[in-house]
Amino acid sequence: MLQDEAAPSAVREVLGVLGEACAEISRLVRSAAVAGQLGAAQTVNVQDEDQKALDILTDELLTARLSACAHVAALASEEQAEAISTGRTGGCLVAFDPLDGSSNVDVNVSVGTIFSLRRAPDTRPAHAEDFLGDGRSQLAAGYAVYGPQSMLVLSFDARVMAFSLDEHGAWILTEPSLQVPAATKEFAINMSNRRHWRAPVAAYIDDCLAGREGPRGKDFNMRWVGSMVADVHRILMRGGVFLYPWDAREPDRPGKLRMLYEGHPMALLVERAGGRATDGVRPLLDRTPPSLHARTAIVLGSAEEVERVRDVG
Repeated sequence: MLQDEAAPSAVREVLGVLGEACAEISRLVRSAAVAGQLGAAQTVNVQDEDQKALDILTDELLTARLSACAHVAALASEEQAEAISTGRTGGCLVAFDPLDGSSNVDVNVSVGTIFSLRRAPDTRPAHAEDFLGDGRSQLAAGYAVYGPQSMLVLSFDARVMAFSLDEHGAWILTEPSLQVPAATKEFAINMSNRRHWRAPVAAYIDDCLAGREGPRGKDFNMRWVGSMVADVHRILMRGGVFLYPWDAREPDRPGKLRMLYEGHPMALLVERAGGRATDGVRPLLDRTPPSLHARTAIVLGSAEEVERVRDVG
């Protein structure tokens, strides 16, 4: 899949393993109904969230493939409480969300896998604390989206590339350099939570909804899939802004989404594609998670809209 010599050999090897695993996950998702692998697993993960059968299968698959890779020193999954050390030194640390949006899988809505690579210590086995750097310390990041077409989007340098899965299970480069338009007329947010937002976020959305007659002077469309990987993929392909703000129902949590598994990798991709990504105030890539499963508010996408949300936040 990835032959570019600009990527260090360890990064190329790990991305290759991730690409093969994502191709296999694509087949699992496509055949889940026939194989009887849809539905709840009657278990909860470390986030206290109900797991789907595919959450467990994809987590096990990625854990096995990455643990066997000679260039992976440790891995951390959104589905597991602790990081797993392979005992190796050097190479990469890999954090991943094995099946983002899995609550939608039973109704055949796009879901995906998100991943992030960081540098592992050279002189000792890796610990959980080694994952807790800021977002700019990522060596590479990406996601696979399993939809009408399965696509793999990743970045290991200044570019963001997209690959499409062919009928033989190979990833073919179809978008060599994605760019997020600076301006947009689309926003993605869960409007049912409006009453729980801070006033500036509600005011921003109200201005968008006011349309051509309002202060923005243009009509906006709202899009909301309920699967972050699908919403962000749309933004990378054609622009838009995605918001998952702080929610008053859980006032002690800074947000809903995980910084390590979702915020940092998606922020890296969006910024390298010319967009912006913040927690509503600060750049997400400047943030350091205090723990493996720390949460954050997220605003990312077309630069002009993200900056506007930051101004009102």
